[in-house]
Amino acid sequence: MGNEQDEEFKKAQVVDARARNISHNVRCTECGSQSIEDSQADIAILLRKLIRDEIQAGKTDKDIYKKLEDDFGETVLYAPKFDMQTAALWLSPLLVAGVAGGFWAYKKHKQNTNVHIMALDLVRGAPLTPKEKETMLDILTPPPPGGSTPSWWRSWTGR
Repeated sequence: MGNEQDEEFKKAQVVDARARNISHNVRCTECGSQSIEDSQADIAILLRKLIRDEIQAGKTDKDIYKKLEDDFGETVLYAPKFDMQTAALWLSPLLVAGVAGGFWAYKKHKQNTNVHIMALDLVRGAPLTPKEKETMLDILTPPPPGGSTPSWWRSWTGR
């Protein structure tokens, strides 16, 4: 008799854990920013009961998510599925990071590469010292268009 109660208790715990897990991943349709697990709205309470009933009926988590999505739309799930409609949403952070990284690498390469200094390094057989490199850059850098360098630029760069 005690063993039967233990089995019922364990089964209830499994149902409760699955229901809470699903409820944390479902957005409250009334609140919008809360999961149905955290919300006390009437619809959230009804959805939690629906989830428990579906679990007790033997449905899988995937079946329950599918039913909720069919009934309330894809926005009810916190993690929308990856398909052609959501590909831009999922891939945009990678695209932005790639463009930013490429731009940074280009600027860094352009900043550190001067053809004339590279040629002098090859001719001399030894790299220029930092002071020599700075002097060469001062000599080889063309003046800005429109005449003299603004005073704030000279004070900022120390030239």
